[in-house]
Amino acid sequence: MSFQNKTVVITGASRGIGKAIGLRLAKEGANIVIASKSISENPKLGGTIFSAASAMEAAGGKALAVQCDIRFEDQVQQVISQAVEKFGGIDVLINNASAISLTNTEQTEPKRFDLMYDINVRGTFFVCQACIPFLKKAANPHIINLSPPLNMDMKWFANHLVYTMSKYNMTMIALGLATELKKYNIAANTLWPKTTIATAAVQNLLGGQMLVNMSRTPEIMADAAYYILSKPSAQCTGNTFIDENVLSLEGITDLDKYAVIPGAQLYNDLFI
Repeated sequence: MSFQNKTVVITGASRGIGKAIGLRLAKEGANIVIASKSISENPKLGGTIFSAASAMEAAGGKALAVQCDIRFEDQVQQVISQAVEKFGGIDVLINNASAISLTNTEQTEPKRFDLMYDINVRGTFFVCQACIPFLKKAANPHIINLSPPLNMDMKWFANHLVYTMSKYNMTMIALGLATELKKYNIAANTLWPKTTIATAAVQNLLGGQMLVNMSRTPEIMADAAYYILSKPSAQCTGNTFIDENVLSLEGITDLDKYAVIPGAQLYNDLFI
């Protein structure tokens, strides 16, 4: 599939994995719609919707930066309206925006619970809903939710019950839509990393520089997303992909270039 002039909506695309996916597709000539909250830079996080848009255009694509908190339907609708007005339609949706709090049940405050569910579950659901009418008109429409494969082993729930439930809900949304939208040839899949990825969340919340040094760069997720989106949507749907496996199926087995420190021992991701 050619991505030339295809329009890709990415939530949380001002930094990290979302931005990397945008840059990868922009190199192929895609139009990238950056739907994120950041309009002024937080030194701990880096990046805004405007700096991301500049990077996408420098990479060879076109970009539209729209401030959006996906907890609010009016803001979501504003993103979709502007995307369609500027680019004529929507071909791909990447649900990357997510909230994380690795707290056990007693430590999880109502506001943290609500934030994870409002963004990860409710937000993802209603962004999908808003895009469906336009995906129906696209030639090779795809949805990718960045969420893990479903695994009911209790160990995945033990230490951060609410976060696990919310991320599994994102996966359930993709699997449900894969079946519901199959008659329209709209693909819905999930993508998750085998190892930790060097993002602001890993740096600031999970393990600091030590864990960053045991991680891969976001580019591995971007390349995996590219290969998924290149598949015919009628045939590639209902999958819970792991980045390594996607690349392996493409004959790419030397992954050292993705390591923050080539040759370093890598740390498996949270749900792997």
